[in-house]
Amino acid sequence: MEIKWKSFHFQEMNWTISFPSSGNEGRKYLYYTVKFTDQKTQAQKQLCLAEIFESPQFEESFPYTVGFFKELMDEKIDVKCGYLEIRIVRSIEDFWKFLNDLDI
Repeated sequence: MEIKWKSFHFQEMNWTISFPSSGNEGRKYLYYTVKFTDQKTQAQKQLCLAEIFESPQFEESFPYTVGFFKELMDEKIDVKCGYLEIRIVRSIEDFWKFLNDLDI
């Protein structure tokens, strides 16, 4: 089965932001369409990344501990599955660097 999502778990907020393997070509990160999951409620939405990052709740809560993992297309997200990498993100620029380093 092929990996379809590259996902980031923002531990302090208990939010997961998942990037699809295709569909955002030619866009800047801020305008990527992503799957947003609030792990507390299991509510999922398709959003523009700017909608998440420009919210006061997100902007006022730095730094974040962010765990990176991969998930399959129809798999239920399990953030306890084991991260491939964890970083402390102190600013939005740190997150962009994380995405670049992982070739998102």
